[in-house]
Amino acid sequence: PSCFGYPLSIFFIIINEFCERFSYYGMKAVLILYFTYFLQWDDNLSTAIYHTFVALCYLTPILGALIADSWLGKFLTIISLSFVYTIGQAVVSVSSISELTDTNRDGSPDNMQLHIALAMTGLILIALGTGGIKPCVSAFGGDQFDDDQEKQRSSFFSVFYLSINAGSLISTIITPILRAEQCGIHSKQQCYPLAFGVPAALMAVSLIVFIAGSGMYKKSKPQGNIMIQVSKCIGFAIKNRFQHRSLKFPKRKHWLDWASEKYDKRLIVQIKMVLKVLFLYIPLPMFWALFDQQGSRWTLQATTMDGSFVAIQIQPDQMQTVNPILIIIMVPVVDTVIYPLIKKCKINFTPLRKMTVGMFLAAMAFVAAALVQVQIDKTLPVFPTANQLQIKIINLGTFEADVKFEPQLYSANLKPLEWTDYVTLEVSEVQSLSIISGNNVINELIMLPGAERHTLGIRNNATHIDPVWLFDNVTSKPKEGKNLIRFMNNLPDILTNVTLGDTSFGTLMPYSVSNYSLFTGGRRENITAINYLAPCSVLSESLGFGSAYTIIINKCSGPDLNVTYSEDIPPNTVHMAWQIPQYFILTCAEVVFSVTGLEFSYSQAPANMKAVLQAGWLLTVAVGNIIVLIVARASTLNEQWAEYVLFAALLVAVCIIFAVMAYFYTYVDPKEVEAQLDEEEK
Repeated sequence: PSCFGYPLSIFFIIINEFCERFSYYGMKAVLILYFTYFLQWDDNLSTAIYHTFVALCYLTPILGALIADSWLGKFLTIISLSFVYTIGQAVVSVSSISELTDTNRDGSPDNMQLHIALAMTGLILIALGTGGIKPCVSAFGGDQFDDDQEKQRSSFFSVFYLSINAGSLISTIITPILRAEQCGIHSKQQCYPLAFGVPAALMAVSLIVFIAGSGMYKKSKPQGNIMIQVSKCIGFAIKNRFQHRSLKFPKRKHWLDWASEKYDKRLIVQIKMVLKVLFLYIPLPMFWALFDQQGSRWTLQATTMDGSFVAIQIQPDQMQTVNPILIIIMVPVVDTVIYPLIKKCKINFTPLRKMTVGMFLAAMAFVAAALVQVQIDKTLPVFPTANQLQIKIINLGTFEADVKFEPQLYSANLKPLEWTDYVTLEVSEVQSLSIISGNNVINELIMLPGAERHTLGIRNNATHIDPVWLFDNVTSKPKEGKNLIRFMNNLPDILTNVTLGDTSFGTLMPYSVSNYSLFTGGRRENITAINYLAPCSVLSESLGFGSAYTIIINKCSGPDLNVTYSEDIPPNTVHMAWQIPQYFILTCAEVVFSVTGLEFSYSQAPANMKAVLQAGWLLTVAVGNIIVLIVARASTLNEQWAEYVLFAALLVAVCIIFAVMAYFYTYVDPKEVEAQLDEEEK
């Protein structure tokens, strides 16, 4: 059966591919945040495991192709591995349900080992599934056409590529929104089970759609795998060359010619062409090492930025959508505008030159990322080391106060309700504190431990001074763009039922302070308190993202609540829009590198060797991810910007090597070579 001149079975394959890519990219978009926030891993471990997973997803296609070509055939391979894939997605989804082991109902899992084991099992199954079907689906789609349908086949491949991008785009927008929802039985938190559950459901749909069309497919028998033949031939040549290594045997033109005793000339010539291309692949992993950090390092970078776009709140993992959106715009623009313009300028922009430019652009994208990182680092708070302490002074009284840390370490003059930033002092040097206010003077010795932050509250009036020491147990900037908030009661009255939004801070005794609580960033909530049965309330200010504040209650009478906001940790101020330039440059790099690379490979090798080249290409992606993994584990760089610069420098070096290799490469036309072989055989 056909529809618009296409085999009807094609529509099942395209819907199947859309659902599968939605499932894969949706899960992958929230993966790095799942590692850092749910499994509580640090950035480096999360990055390492993320890239191990991506590398696995690009290694398994070689396995999938072997299974399909030598044993099960494409149809059965797709069905059986999709089944494995669906189970993997479901297992990852289950691994993110904190209630599974949360016996004390505090909202965090009690047996983290179980969650980690489930997540890893699920990810291995997903890698097997997604990788195993990757080489089969597009080829299986190509098999559905007759030999006279060349035009339809090529337009099928462009629609197929579009469905991949559409699936990745829509899922990268939707799954972060699902993740940011609050859900849970006992305690509300980020909804990872939903963010992983929807991709799992779509994978099941993908499998059902594919099976539904099974009566219409053309299923070709497995024809043996060219990869196995190629490896055997190369192996035999090396073995034979080694056995004839003494000088009495005449040399041969090329080491592969040592296979001519056993293999026919055509295969040997074809393998030589493939090896020429694969040799050029050696520098390519470095490009993928940078490219695939969009989902890891760049997403972690976005978590330290401000995501408020006018009325909408952008999630850090949604920034990855910039890539597929730009791809959909850039591919046609580059093909119809940029390349023709370059041609008009009489520049011979060969495929290998395009790839060199692509590598250089990717390095520039990382320079841009490093510049953004430097700006972010300027906004990050500095915490005290083991032999330092930090003190912030607030004047809570009604008179001016002069504060000195002796011997002459630091002094400040504070008006009522004025405060200093955190002052860093060496523990060994601080001896005493003197406060002068009006006619009152107070001196006291101080002994404070290192590596801590403290707030010194000064209450004073006409007759006396009363210093209050508070311990600030915040040692890092709040994650996920959340805010830490605590209340200080600056009244002689007991305040009951102090709340911010839905969170209760309980009762605050006179001149006391509450503990910090975490809040979702960027929102304005009602602050309420009760003073002698009379409630008072006020709408809070928006406290940005990633900040910590002490809210001082100065007055609570009748409906009026008067508060002052004292900033302990500044909010994220660098806007997420600053990531767009680096995404734009990297997408330009992808367009000239990735699209050109595969076309070039196919144009330089005989048609029956495409599978070998595709395996080689996917292998470069896998090796690229392994490079990131090694750098993330072995790097001694403490600064993230320095790591970005390191990657950019490595890629520039590799880019120069590649340019030299490309310069010495001679382009061939496989059809001419085949024709020559046919002549000789006649």
